[in-house]
Amino acid sequence: MVFPPGQRPMTQDANRSIAIDTKAQRELGLFLLFAFVVLALGIGLRAPWPADEPRFVLVAKQMWESGDWLFPHRGRELYADKPPVYFWLLNACYAVVRNWNLAFLLPSLFSALGTLVLVADLGRRLWTPRIGVWAAALVLCSMQFVYQAKRAQIDPTLVFLMTLGCYGLLRHMLVATNWRWFWFGCFASGLAVATKGVGFLVLFLVPAHAAFRGRAWNGLRHAETAQPGRWLVGALTFLAGIGVWFVPMLASALAGQDPAHRAYLDELLFRQTATRYIDAWHHHQPAWYFLEVVALFWLPFSLVLPWLFKPWLEAWRARDARIGLLLVWVVLVFAFFSASPGKRDMYVLPALPMLALAAAPHLPRLLQRRDVRGVLLAFVLVIGTVFLAAGLVAVVGDPAFERKLESARGLADVAGVDRLWWSVLAMGAGILLVAAWCRMRHVVHSVAAAVLLLWAGYSVGIVPVLDAESSGERLMRQVRTHVGDEATVGMIGWTEQMLLQARGPTTEFGFKARLDAQWNEGLLWLRAEPERRRLLVDVRNLPRCVIAAAPVGSARDDWRIVDQATSAACSTPLAASEFNDPAKVVR
Repeated sequence: MVFPPGQRPMTQDANRSIAIDTKAQRELGLFLLFAFVVLALGIGLRAPWPADEPRFVLVAKQMWESGDWLFPHRGRELYADKPPVYFWLLNACYAVVRNWNLAFLLPSLFSALGTLVLVADLGRRLWTPRIGVWAAALVLCSMQFVYQAKRAQIDPTLVFLMTLGCYGLLRHMLVATNWRWFWFGCFASGLAVATKGVGFLVLFLVPAHAAFRGRAWNGLRHAETAQPGRWLVGALTFLAGIGVWFVPMLASALAGQDPAHRAYLDELLFRQTATRYIDAWHHHQPAWYFLEVVALFWLPFSLVLPWLFKPWLEAWRARDARIGLLLVWVVLVFAFFSASPGKRDMYVLPALPMLALAAAPHLPRLLQRRDVRGVLLAFVLVIGTVFLAAGLVAVVGDPAFERKLESARGLADVAGVDRLWWSVLAMGAGILLVAAWCRMRHVVHSVAAAVLLLWAGYSVGIVPVLDAESSGERLMRQVRTHVGDEATVGMIGWTEQMLLQARGPTTEFGFKARLDAQWNEGLLWLRAEPERRRLLVDVRNLPRCVIAAAPVGSARDDWRIVDQATSAACSTPLAASEFNDPAKVVR
């Protein structure tokens, strides 16, 4: 047969390659669909919850309303704890959906999905498409990753940007020499710094790569080192990523005459970065704390870690840079955070994607072992049994743990609280049924089903029951009902969710201001128009001169309404001795 010029019959190998590529794309597509369902379930069913979510959404909301994109505010005060990049993302999502209860979780959702795509693609380039999917699956089945992805915190965005930075650098170092990807990775690392200061940890790959190259490790694709100009461009792009926010903010702070902006600059650059790392004032934990985090919060991925040490050691001895470089970077990240006295569980989360990539090539072989499958099945059975037993006991009886939880969360008088326990029961029953169906042979399917059922039950069954109390919506609704539609509520010792959920006219007297200063300003404000103004304050923050303040219900705190009559005995200025606990005067 004669073929037209430029056309040839497809060979058997070509047909086979196309079939493999199609299968790989289908596997990745199905995985990402599964991931989207797990991560997106529950969006729109709740408002922001403490501790961080109401603060971040309040700051973003005030940024939107004020148009001040460089200097975030919490109430009347500047908020210098975090750079504003994450707040920009929140506002970008709000600009599209125009609903804060929808918008506030979207940056975390998109960041988590982006992280999974980057991990899958890097695994594909370093090994095979299936290994890439395995690596992304290990990230998704880690409890902490999904939990953070369902929270409006900065950490999912930080994880995405740091993974993007590592992706760019590793494509240059391990896949094929490509300076553009290296520079892009440096820029992403700079953006991560502008989001949350530790983004520079991505650049730990540079000295690690140099050390590996000096020892002639296998798999390194970048062979050119004597090009200082190109390395300098990487440094400049890193600084450019930081400069997206830092340059206009610094120029505005230094050029303006507002001393508050100078104070904001000092707080953000020094106290919230260097001081917080070297001499942390809270969250003190022992040096081994992050090992506990991995063991508990990275379940069930952490269950296979003991079987990975041997293949990792073999890869190290074989000088496989694909494994060695990933593991060294993970160790450096853990060492960096362990050296600080202040530790929180999410600090090491950016290391999870690279650890999963190092584990994925060995996972298919490990899953052939009966002991590994047995441990995973035991995990699924334990989780299912615990949830089934807890839900069943709570539905048919009134156990102590049920009373304790409902009392602590303010659910004792909430209609529909039984829905929570039915959800727990259903989650346990579903997990056990799937485990019984799959058994040892298909234990991976059991783990995937457990992940889906756990997060579906949590997001759709449990969260909506807890929302009104956890978000502060119930409290602020009761406050407005108590004072009426026309009264203005002045808040003392308030929390961010209260201002975010406030209904009707509201004011405040500073968040970090001394308690006595808030009271003195609040009393003067109240007496200027006593018929139309009320103070809202926690009973623990009442001075002794306030008598018979009206209670307004809340589960966790006892909030009171103070008017002119109940505060008539108070004179201004109030001294610290007027409070039952003078130590609480300073917030």
